[in-house]
Parts: sequence; C-alpha cells; structure tokens
Amino acid sequence: MTITIDDPTAPDVLALLGEHLADMYATSPAESVHALDPSALAAPGITFWTARDAGGALLGCAALKELGPADGELKSMRTTSAARGHGVGTALLAHVLATAAARGLRTVHLETGTQDYFAPARRLYERAGFVACPPFGDYVLDPHSVFYRLSLIAPDVPATGPRAAQPAS
Repeated sequence: MTITIDDPTAPDVLALLGEHLADMYATSPAESVHALDPSALAAPGITFWTARDAGGALLGCAALKELGPADGELKSMRTTSAARGHGVGTALLAHVLATAAARGLRTVHLETGTQDYFAPARRLYERAGFVACPPFGDYVLDPHSVFYRLSLIAPDVPATGPRAAQPAS
C-alpha cells in the first residue's frame, strides 16, 4: 500500500467521496453532516491523501485541515468497502498524524457521528489515543456528533530524521 497526496476530484476518488457523503446523509440529519465535498477538500489549507494498492486501486482516503498554526482537524477518513478490516484506516491515520507532528502541530481534532454506524471509526480513533473533548472550531454541541482530540508531542529528531508522532501522556 502506498499513501500519497492526491487529487480529491480524480474519478475514483469522486466515487468514494460520493459514497462517503451519501452514507453521512443517510445516517445523520443534514445539519449534523460535516463532511467536506471534493472541491472543499482541494482548498488551500487542506492536504488530501489516498491509499492505493500496488496496482493503483483506491483503498481509502483522509485529509488534514489546518485550523491554526498548532492545530489541525482530521477530515474525510474513508476506506473502500473491499478494503475494510485490512488496516487501511489505521495506516492512513498514522500517516496523517505523523505529517501533523512533522508540521509542528500540537493537537489534531476530529468530529464523527454518535450512531452505531460510526462505532468502528470511534474505536479506531480511541485506539490511536484520541480522547473525547468539547466542540472545537465552529462546531457546536450536537447529539449526533462526538468530538475528539489528540495531543501530539514534538518528536525527537535523531540524526536520521524525524520519528512518527506519539500521543502525549
């Protein structure tokens, strides 16, 4: 699997993001859907990645939105149906967090749903060290949303280069 910066308007990515948005609207009231559309994912201040297999087939995607000089937000985490349960989400999340730490971010936030549909995502984030927090940025309390944050420690910089971020204790 390779994870690279990609174009959220590429045809196969558009299909995955369309599925993502459709599922968000099918499981949450419209006012509680905070997923970004492909054009918003291509905006300045957002980095968008895809995970692909050795043959180039799309496995999943994720984005990091800059909230400020020390804070970011995880957006549009999605794994294809065929790739679920194979570590794609874990790999994408680790990649985004390592990039956030390398950029000097101190905190990564995210919003996800409270419905059972979102339980696997919540487990993934909690295993990675995210903890529940109050709404951040422009979000407000919403019974259909749960908010998380992960504090990143500045990685040590050994002679060979930076390490991946570790959750702060």
